[in-house]
Amino acid sequence: MNRLRLVGPQEQGSEEQAFQGSLRPSFLKEYIGQKTVVENLSIALEAALHRGEPMDHVLLYGPPGLGKTTLAHIIAQEMGTRIVSTSGPAIERTGDLMGVLTNLNTGDVLFIDEIHRLSRVVEEFIYPAMEDFQVDFIVDKGAFAKTIKVPLKKFTLVGATTRAGALSAPLRERFGLFYHLDFYQVEELVTILRRSAAILKVDLEEGAAQETARRSRGTPRIANRLLKRIRDYALVRGDGRANLPAAQEALAREGIDELGLDRQDRLYLRTMIEVYKGGPVGIEAMAATLNEEVDTLVDMVEPFLLKTGFVIRTPSGRRVTEKGYRHLALLPPDGSSQLRLF
Repeated sequence: MNRLRLVGPQEQGSEEQAFQGSLRPSFLKEYIGQKTVVENLSIALEAALHRGEPMDHVLLYGPPGLGKTTLAHIIAQEMGTRIVSTSGPAIERTGDLMGVLTNLNTGDVLFIDEIHRLSRVVEEFIYPAMEDFQVDFIVDKGAFAKTIKVPLKKFTLVGATTRAGALSAPLRERFGLFYHLDFYQVEELVTILRRSAAILKVDLEEGAAQETARRSRGTPRIANRLLKRIRDYALVRGDGRANLPAAQEALAREGIDELGLDRQDRLYLRTMIEVYKGGPVGIEAMAATLNEEVDTLVDMVEPFLLKTGFVIRTPSGRRVTEKGYRHLALLPPDGSSQLRLF
């Protein structure tokens, strides 16, 4: 399977990072969607500013592409401080984190993406930094080893994760604020697309905005990515206007159907139906048949199929639902009568 999927929620390299960053809102009043999170975060920010103190440490969790990085930047912007960004896999040793922590100024935001992927040693090293704003640094070795307590300036750690359950309990407990980001509604994505189109100077018509939003899998990052493809198609093959026909043709060429499934999603469903008679089947068997890693299927393919109800997980394995059969215009194993339920 090609991991660089147009409808994949993960960021795809530095070029897309720059593109998505150019569309990122700077303040909470510009942020669209996640109403409860925005309201609660606004209260926490206002209270911190009123006290003249850094915010409590914040944990943002939820599927990729929903705005965790954007919110981290907004927190720094609203607090009038600097943001320093890194990720769990990038911090391999305690010395790497030591250099970052000692260079933070009062009130700065340290953003750690994929925080669940911190190594155990690094994770334990960060505990006193979060609690007491100091770190214990060991110098020399053996009989000459000694611990030096290095004071830090008060900062705010913003952690982002797609797997909150993978965080250890001691790390979770050191965060003061917890916010879950959920998939967006179509109308929220339409509003995001209108805003992005205005920034990109794209003439986006209402029908095209609605169609793109419906195929964006509830994810703003995917919506902006699809808008970019539609813009290019309208410029080269159309009259420059991103209208409904241009959107439909551009997305059809990319293999994205009316509900946002791409070729890899449909291959997953067809394999389960044709090879395993719709299931139940274990994820290891599916991975072997598709010649793919289990983690890739679990993290990149299954979430949307589960969300849309095309696949369910049962104690005996994965199973395609009647809805999944219907989407592929196939009959369930026990006949067409089930199709009349939809």
